[in-house]
Amino acid sequence: MTAITITHANFDDAVLRASATRPVLVDFWAPWCAPCRALAPILDRLADEYAGRFTLAKLNTEDEPELAARYGVRGIPNCKLFIEGEVADEFTGALPESALRAFLARALPSPAAALVVAAKALLAGKDALGALAKLDDAYALDPHDEDALLTRVEVLLSLNRAADANAVLAQMEAGQRVRPVSDERRLAGLKARAALAADSGADLRALAQKAGRTPVDCAAKLAYAKTLAATGDYEHALAELLAIVRTDRKFEDDIGRRIMLTVFEALPSDSDLARRYRRELAAAIR
Repeated sequence: MTAITITHANFDDAVLRASATRPVLVDFWAPWCAPCRALAPILDRLADEYAGRFTLAKLNTEDEPELAARYGVRGIPNCKLFIEGEVADEFTGALPESALRAFLARALPSPAAALVVAAKALLAGKDALGALAKLDDAYALDPHDEDALLTRVEVLLSLNRAADANAVLAQMEAGQRVRPVSDERRLAGLKARAALAADSGADLRALAQKAGRTPVDCAAKLAYAKTLAATGDYEHALAELLAIVRTDRKFEDDIGRRIMLTVFEALPSDSDLARRYRRELAAAIR
């Protein structure tokens, strides 16, 4: 793949506008710069290897000092990755190939990104099976894409496939030493949802009848609360769990409070429901 030569005449078209459809990596260099000459063949080789993932462009700072100044180039080689007309990431210096590969892996959008967007749209439209098919295609392109894997967990949970969702989460946790998860809050929330979903399948009506008896039957309320949470009815699950806390903190090693904390984790960070029941729980355990 031949690198594009960038000048002030084609910069807007070849870099800013073109990066709306494909990332453009601009190598700011100069003929006298030995590190630039060392970096150039590595960039050329990776551009060929990553064919279609990004466009390699080269800008001679001796010929185009105004462009170099506009983008704050103070040392060369300086490589800036443009996405949607903006600098998304950059580095300065002749990185070794391993570091350059790490930069590209971090900075470039996944080849599966468009499929994940389509899957999310299908899931929002209640077409979970269609979303799962898109995510299968995404996995074939990039089996390590974090957004695709987390979205897959969401889809599997919507299909009541908690065991499969937990398997994906286990796969992600096993690979965290090599590829740490960036969206830890989303991961924690999905882990909580998957844990709660494992208790689905019981007869809600029968459980509700037992849980409503007096005096309070903590075991019945726990079974009912777990099933409510598994179906996503977190509000009523929290009410039952709070009743357990108020009745007997020692019941099954304070399980009412512990499951309430899991429900809080499963809810969005800005959830009014979580805030309300956190206050209720705090008052109950004083």
